[in-house]
Formats: sequence, structure tokens, C-alpha cells
Amino acid sequence: MSTARRFLPSMSLLRAFEAAARLQSFTAAAAELNLTQGAISRQIRVLEELLGSDLFLRERQTVRLTPAGETYAREIREALRRISSATLSFRANPKSGTLNLAILPTFGTRWLAPRLPGFLRDNPGITINLTTRLAPFDFSLEQADAAIHFGGPDWPGAELEFLMSETVVPACNRSLLEEYKFEKPSDLLRAPLLHLVSRPDAWERWFMMHEALTEPLHGMLFDQFATAAQAAISGLGLALLPEFLIRDELARGDLVRALDMPMKSTEQYYLAWPSNRSSYAPLMAFRQWIVHEAQGVKL
Repeated sequence: MSTARRFLPSMSLLRAFEAAARLQSFTAAAAELNLTQGAISRQIRVLEELLGSDLFLRERQTVRLTPAGETYAREIREALRRISSATLSFRANPKSGTLNLAILPTFGTRWLAPRLPGFLRDNPGITINLTTRLAPFDFSLEQADAAIHFGGPDWPGAELEFLMSETVVPACNRSLLEEYKFEKPSDLLRAPLLHLVSRPDAWERWFMMHEALTEPLHGMLFDQFATAAQAAISGLGLALLPEFLIRDELARGDLVRALDMPMKSTEQYYLAWPSNRSSYAPLMAFRQWIVHEAQGVKL
């Protein structure tokens, strides 16, 4: 640790450099930080001496970042952002902590969000911050304590706990159903099919399950269930959607089952987290709660 500290610039040096790099001006950085232009220039020079390389090219009355300076500026800006975010989170909840949770968009809005008030009521000291992620990521590079994962029981560098399975159903609006008058699985091949980028083979598996696939499948692509569901509601085609995420639309009649032939997805929902956060109190509380919620057991 003592060796690392030798190469740890002071916060004043980093703030001066970040401002000068962002504004491309020592004078503007000085005005922003309420310092003199000379003070900014001296701080940049101290930082360059510490690094052993120039960060700026000085040309007459202007300065511009060197290529190495541009890379360093991006990394320092991100580090300062994370420090600022951590400080804000601590100020907002200094006693119990904050859980930064990455969620799948539709799962988060349709299933998780309506249930979160119960968790927050039972755990009043915990704050939850939600961000959207559509695919697994490197926990060491992201400011996340945990994530909702849909797929197989694997996530490099992470631990997982099973939450739930899902069943998908072919759904469309009533007008499309009346137009095509579906009676058997092969009838669906006559209608436009809506595909999800995250599950490109879902329709193929559904048709193969019902022994109706005889040709390659084509159709519109969507990156989220919400947009695919809305497209189906608007009559653009048939979507293969998780039944538990479209219960409201089915109940209202916005969507109908093209055929009452559900299919259980091969992938499942998991809670994922990095091993070094396993004993983090907010995560432990959330993990216990969401497992019980997903399995239909009240705490």
C-alpha cells in the first residue's frame, strides 16, 4: 500500500487536471475552481513531474492534451465520477448503505418495481439504485453490487442464485387473431413474427416443440420485451412473450394468446453478484427478500 501511495496524486492535482483537460484551458479551469491561472499551471506541472511525462502540449497562449493525456483524462474523470457517486450515496444513507442493482428493463419495471416498496418498508435504512443492463458485464468495471440475470447458471467472476423460471406464449392483438384465424401451430407461420435480439432462436424452438417448423424464420427484431409487446399490441405481428410480464395486457385484452400453447424457456432468472460483495449487508438482505418473492413465499 505504501508503494501505491507514492503514485497517488492529491485530489487538488486531479481536479485541476480534469478541469483543464475538459475545458482545454488553464484560464477557464482556474475560473471554474476559483484559483489563479498560475496555480493551475503549477499543479499541472507537479502532476506531470509525478507521471514523468507531459499531459499537455503548450503552444503560445493555448494548450491541448497529448494522446497519453487524453487517455489519462478519461480514466481520471471516471474515477472522480465514481468517488462523487459514492460520496452522494453515503450522504443519502450513512447508516445502512446503498445497493446498486443492475436490472433487465421489463423485468425491473413489470415485476421488481411494484414489489420494491415492500422491501424498502421492511429495510428502511437501505437505498436501492437501479441501472439497466441487457447482458452480463464485468463487475470489476461497473459500479454494481448485484444484477438480475436471465440465461444459464453462468456469469464469469460472479455468484448466482436461482430466482424463477418462465413460460412464454405467442401473443398478438385481437385484430390480427381475427384476420389470420389461427387453429394450429403452422398457421402462425403465415403471420409476421416479432423476434427478440436476446432470444434469436425462441420462435424456432417453439415451432420445433410443436413440430411445425418447415422453413427459415424472418421478421422484425427488438432489443426489449416492452417494445416487442407494444409492437404486438399495435398489430405489427406475433411476439413470443413471458406470460408473467404481460398479465395486465392479457387481462385488459390488449394482447391475446394466438394459441394456448405455452413453452417453458430453457433460460431462467438469477440474482448475480461478485464474490467480494457476498457479505455486504444490503445485498444479503435483498438476496433473502427477492428469493422469497420469486418463489412466492412471504417474509
